[in-house]
Amino acid sequence: MTREPEQPGPTDVGPMKVAIVVPTYNEAETLPLLIEKVVAQDIPGLGFIVVDDGSPDGTGDIADRLADDFPGMFLVVHREGKLGLGTAYMMGLQMAVDTGAEQIVEMDADLSHPPEVLPALISKLDSADVVVASRYTDGGGVDPAWGWGRKQFSHWGNVGIRLVLGIKVKDATAGFKAFRREGLETIGISRMRLTGFGFQAEVAFRCQKAGLKVVELPYVFMERTAGKSKMSFAIAFEAFIKLTWLRVRG
Repeated sequence: MTREPEQPGPTDVGPMKVAIVVPTYNEAETLPLLIEKVVAQDIPGLGFIVVDDGSPDGTGDIADRLADDFPGMFLVVHREGKLGLGTAYMMGLQMAVDTGAEQIVEMDADLSHPPEVLPALISKLDSADVVVASRYTDGGGVDPAWGWGRKQFSHWGNVGIRLVLGIKVKDATAGFKAFRREGLETIGISRMRLTGFGFQAEVAFRCQKAGLKVVELPYVFMERTAGKSKMSFAIAFEAFIKLTWLRVRG
């Protein structure tokens, strides 16, 4: 574990072959369930990197206790305040690279990304640089409980981002991805400019621009089981503007 907010690095964690990067903010109810479900997948060389943004609900303390329960499998970073999802992922992904993990997965803590998909997601890295768990490729989907309006907003927002960035991946905003370490080293995590909702789309853009082999694996995105979503129309609109500027500048 580490409590250095902006200077993370390898500590007493064991060697990770597969590093699961999980950013958290107020996920006290779901984080233990996520870890339990991921561990149950029996993935060799598994480790976790949890980056908590000073969650007032005690998520960071829960992450510390989980690290005690699973010795040698956890790096926990405690940041002082809500610094943004993108920067949390950047920090976690860079830590995973620095620890020498061969395969690196990013996923949310709210159980919207099913841990049962992980073995197939990771296995596809044998023949790809990046594997995207995709809602919008054949066989994928979203929670059937979503209303018509939300489904349309998600679908057309994704289509718009793909058009703006000129990317081929069908799920441009997917936050459930697996990378080979070399792929992350190629795109350069520190080069990312967007730190909010647009971060995932920028990653997709950088991967395509770098010529990485990207494949999609269908899955069904499920609504969070607890807590509150951080997404809003204003956040999505701001990301769209920034992504347009990203395409112009390259």
